[in-house]
Parts: sequence; structure tokens; C-alpha cells
Amino acid sequence: MLPERRFEQMKIKELLKKRPLNQLRPEAKSQQDRRQRKRVIRYLGLSMLLIAVWLIQTIPSWSNWYATAVYPIISYVLSGFSNLFPFALGDLFIFLSLIFILFYPIYGALKRHNWRTIARREVEYLLWIYAWFYLAWGLNYSQKHFYERTTINYAPYTSENFKRFVDSYITRLNNAYTPVNSINPTLVQTECVDLYNQIADSLGINHPPHRHPKVKTMLFTPLISKVGVTGSMGPFFCEFTLNGHLLPSQYPATYAHELSHLLGITSEAEANFYAYQVCTRSSVSGIRFSGYFSVLGYVLGNASELLTEEEFKQVVNRIRPEIKVLYEQNRTYWMDKYSPIFGKLQDWIYDIYLKRNQIESGQKNYSEVVGLLISYQEWKLTLNSLKTQH
Repeated sequence: MLPERRFEQMKIKELLKKRPLNQLRPEAKSQQDRRQRKRVIRYLGLSMLLIAVWLIQTIPSWSNWYATAVYPIISYVLSGFSNLFPFALGDLFIFLSLIFILFYPIYGALKRHNWRTIARREVEYLLWIYAWFYLAWGLNYSQKHFYERTTINYAPYTSENFKRFVDSYITRLNNAYTPVNSINPTLVQTECVDLYNQIADSLGINHPPHRHPKVKTMLFTPLISKVGVTGSMGPFFCEFTLNGHLLPSQYPATYAHELSHLLGITSEAEANFYAYQVCTRSSVSGIRFSGYFSVLGYVLGNASELLTEEEFKQVVNRIRPEIKVLYEQNRTYWMDKYSPIFGKLQDWIYDIYLKRNQIESGQKNYSEVVGLLISYQEWKLTLNSLKTQH
């Protein structure tokens, strides 16, 4: 009899295993349905956001609407939230996201998830980040460029224009020189916000979203110094960060540069231009000198290519000895922290990133600030000439 009972018990167990799930565990079926509905809703929401990103990138009028009407609201809300935290929220988010992407496959394997589930969840997470990045800040890459946003016309990069600019620039640089031995973050903040508010309407840039925008120190400053980065824009929470190793002579211009990114500027050349315009308008001598000094490397780089060897030597000889000493000291300071391996890798990645976001010149975009400054100078000369005639 025992063998027969055991056989019957086994048979019953096998039959139970073959019963449909909704007959075996109705609550499990209900949970599965709820998870399925949530997934469908999540996918629909993500799809709508991705379509919105594509449409704004594709339709010029929508891009302009986003940059001038929508983004100022987004930056006000996100930067206001970020200001509640004393640390760089965006840096922490990126770090934790990298940890998730790298280690979730291991976690999924330990939980016996199949590879399709693991891959699907990682792709979905990356798509949410992609949508967040562009909707929170990245769609500013599709806005009108500098000459379309302002009444300034592009000036041809002629030898005459360049020499006229260099002559004026060196004179102003020398006159602005003052030793800068300390950093006053509050003063720099106040000056930059006031001056951005002054030039915003005439030079095609948004007004600062807050009276006291909170700059953060990069969480991983020693590592960031190895790749030669002095500041960054955190798009996910509309916050900007500065390298904790910044020198006093660099701090004001770098602050103004990164603040311009918070105001929706994506081009590095334009960010350099706005930092120059803001700092050189300051009544504070240290901030004013930092503005002129910030573009010295770009001016000399362009001069070495456009001028004859003798003309270039004459330009260098015109620079005050104190400024040349400071320039070399700063260069040595950063080279001591720089890692060629990490630096070149970062340059390569950032060059690809810029080119895929409509900055066709990639890393070379930084030095294109000289062209913007020449165009601005020619525009000012034309305006002054017209005023004189009238």
C-alpha cells in the first residue's frame, strides 16, 4: 500500500505543477499584471520624452523656445534644489550611475536573472539618463549660435583684424595687471551675477536664475586635476562646479565661464567670450585682470600660427614680465598635476562628445573665442564710427 500512496502523492504534485498560474496563486498573477502595467506606463513615458527631445533638436523654433523660455524655468527649479546640498549632487549621481552600470550585471547574475532582463534594465536606465540630460540642459546645444542671438556680425579672420585685436588686447592686458594672491568667492559671485544681468539682453544670454548661485567644489578634485579640467557644468541638477586646486588668478574667469554654462551656453568658445566680457567689465581689479589673463593662451596660440616669427616675438616682448612669469608658473603648476594618459583619454572622449552635440570643431572650440572677440571688437568700432558720423 505504501508504494501506491507514494505514487498517488507524486502524481498529485505533478498535476499541481501543471495547473495554470491563475488557478494556483491568484495573488501572484495579480502582482505580475501590476508589474506589467507599470512597465508599459514607464516605457510609454520614456518614449514620449525621447520623442520630445528629438522634436526639439529637429525643429529650430522649438529649440529656440526651449533655450529662451523653458530652460530658464528648469534651471531655476533644479539649481534651487541643488543649492540645498553642500556637495556636488551631479558628481555623486554620475559616480553612483557608473557603479550601477558596472556592477548590476554581477548582481543580476547572482539573482539568477537572465541576460535579456539585465541588458533591458541597463539600456532602459541609460535611456532615462539620456532623456534627463537633454531635457534638463543638453537641448541648449540646438539653440541659435552667438551671431544669430545677437546683432553682432561675423568678422572675417583677416591679418589686419587680428593684428588690430592683438595690439589692443596686449595693451589692456598690461594695464589691467595686478597681483592676485587670494580668492574672495562672495565678491566674485556678486560681480559676475550683476554683470551677467547687465549684458544678458544685449549679448544674447539668459539672466542668472538666482541672486546667489551656489558653486560647488568637484568631489574628485585630485582625479580631475590629472585630466586638466578646471571646472564643469552639472547638467542633471543645473549646478556648476570648480576644481578645488584653482589658482587665485584663474578663479574669477573660471567661475564666470562655468556660470555661463548654467545660463544655457554650450559652446566653449562662447563661454570663454562671456567670461571675458563679464570679468573685464568688473570694477574689481583682480577680477578684471583674470578676464584678460584667461584668454592669453588662446591669443598666443593663434598669433603663433597667423603671424610671422618676427611678429610673434614682438607680441611676446610687449607682454609685461610679471604676466609672463605668472603664465609660466600657472602652466608648471597644472603640468605637475597632469597625467598624460588620463588627460589624453579625457580629451578624446570630450572631443567626441562635443562633435556629436553640434560643436563641429570639438576641443578646438575653446580657442575660437579669439574669433568672437575680433567680431565683437569690429562691431564696436563700427558702432563708434556711426556715432561719430551722427
